[in-house]
Amino acid sequence: MGAEKVTLVKDAASRQRHLKNLLRDLKALQFMLDNDLFENDIQRIGAEQEFCFIDARWRPAPVIMEVLERIHDDHFTTELARFNMEVNLDPVLFQGDCLSALESTLRSYLHTADKAAREVGAHVLLCGILPTIRHGDINYDNLTPLPRYRALMELLHELHSGPFEFRIDGPDELVINDALALFEGSNTSFQVHLQLPAHSFASYYNWSMAVTGPLLSAATNSPLLLGKRGWRETRIALFQQSIDTRSTSEMVRERSPRVCFGTGWIENSILDIFKDDIARHRVMLASTREEDPLQILAEGGVPKLYSLNVHNGTVYRWNRPCYGITDGKPHLRIEMRVLPAGPSIPDEIANAAFWLGMVKGMPDDYTRIKDKMEFDKVKENFFRAARHGLGSYLWWGSPAKRIPASELLLKELIPLARAGLQKANVRQADIDRYMDIIQERVESGRTGSQWQLSSLERLKKEGKKEEALVAATAAMFNRQQQDMPVHKWPIAGMEEAGSWVNRYWTVGQIMSTDLFTVNENDPVDFAANLMDWHNVRHLPVENEKGVLVGFLTAKMLLRFYSQSENHPVRASVGQIMSTDLYFVTPEMSTIEAVHLMRERQLGYLSVMRNGNLIGLVTEYDFVNVAAHLMNEIYSK
Repeated sequence: MGAEKVTLVKDAASRQRHLKNLLRDLKALQFMLDNDLFENDIQRIGAEQEFCFIDARWRPAPVIMEVLERIHDDHFTTELARFNMEVNLDPVLFQGDCLSALESTLRSYLHTADKAAREVGAHVLLCGILPTIRHGDINYDNLTPLPRYRALMELLHELHSGPFEFRIDGPDELVINDALALFEGSNTSFQVHLQLPAHSFASYYNWSMAVTGPLLSAATNSPLLLGKRGWRETRIALFQQSIDTRSTSEMVRERSPRVCFGTGWIENSILDIFKDDIARHRVMLASTREEDPLQILAEGGVPKLYSLNVHNGTVYRWNRPCYGITDGKPHLRIEMRVLPAGPSIPDEIANAAFWLGMVKGMPDDYTRIKDKMEFDKVKENFFRAARHGLGSYLWWGSPAKRIPASELLLKELIPLARAGLQKANVRQADIDRYMDIIQERVESGRTGSQWQLSSLERLKKEGKKEEALVAATAAMFNRQQQDMPVHKWPIAGMEEAGSWVNRYWTVGQIMSTDLFTVNENDPVDFAANLMDWHNVRHLPVENEKGVLVGFLTAKMLLRFYSQSENHPVRASVGQIMSTDLYFVTPEMSTIEAVHLMRERQLGYLSVMRNGNLIGLVTEYDFVNVAAHLMNEIYSK
């Protein structure tokens, strides 16, 4: 859709016109199906690679427009956020050395992008969600400066009637109630395409949905968002919520979200899906290009079906059905959208091989899958895999039983994928290479997500969380350069974060976020005990509405108790706290923060975002930074 010429549908007249065009496209598609006009004797595969740019401090680098100016290649295109980019790989025949050719082509394109990025001080990184991305990066300053993106954001917010709310429950709870739809720009994926015969599309599509959960369980690579641990593939929850235009009442009446797994098995053909999506989802965009598809067919031509393709591009099924034209012949394909970018190029091609092999190897008795499996259990598998990865238990078999994902993969689906690739006459050396990567990854339990979480757990013992996130990102980049699959990656080390500039440059990198607060009406004794229990010297004070109204320090408590005969026995925190508050943002440099504290003789600073307290910086934090700096100096 990014290359399609589109306009927003804002009024009843344009909506009616576009709906008529959609219905006309459906009639044309039905005619093509009835008359067997699709290319059915050839299978092709393809891919779309999204990736992010990082700067010298391992943070998002909003350089997409500068990079595009240097590349001059139509395979590359923009993404929603200025720190992401996409490259589209040409389709190749699903046979022979197609997998290794796909890897070679992808590596060449990424080298081109990285070379251009280096000219503007950035690098290319493959990662489902960049660990170092912060709330402050998700703003309209980082929206790619093209009119269609701004218009789309405005329309999504208009349809949603206000800010988006995110709630992702993982090991850490992530709740954001003032989010922009631009949060979708935090995601990058590796999308794989498979062309399928029109007459058997429904069977293959249903089977692809059935294996999506197991596929994802072995391929997760997005466990972190804004420094918090979410799902093993947090992209799934984040993408679904960032494009969710439903109101609460529409959720109650079970209106389907625009990002969805599906609503049931497909009975007849690809038309079932398109009709369902048109019925459930309001028209948002319309093609600016007109055609009469029925007239084109009558004249022996092949219609583009502009309106249908544009609407399909605004509904985000994880298995997206697509109509396309290659070498003048129409075809149908599935775009598998669940796979994250990374952790390495070999891992991505292995993930692609796994899915392609499973779909091609569909067992004969699963062509009528509704007789074998319940759709709701398949859908449950998908979300279990997204939440728990290889640790999930998945429904499988007839009758369905819950079994460990790793057992299902090793005993049934990996052998099935190997056989499917052989059925497609893929080169045996490629089958062995890529399927061995999947098998060894599952046997070791080390997916990209597990590597990130294990690295973070170790690194947090050596420094603050922000330092750990920087080190993990640096290590991820370093290992990608070595071209090793993730199950062979050593755990990240803190030294990989580099110099102090990468770790302590901003307030957000050194602030404490695990805060204890007291209410202004709490007794002073409670505050004193809280400080003692948790060895803290500064307590933020909030009112009944949770608004920061003051600060209480250990020095204030000492003064209070030394003069206790002059104060009421049941004094409250609000009676002795300081109401002189100094607010800074997490983006403020540590140097600026030091100057401010020295100038005002402060022992602490409140770190705020959108009126909310998100962290605290104290003298102790700067002592900790100084200690690390001294160690760095003396180690050289």
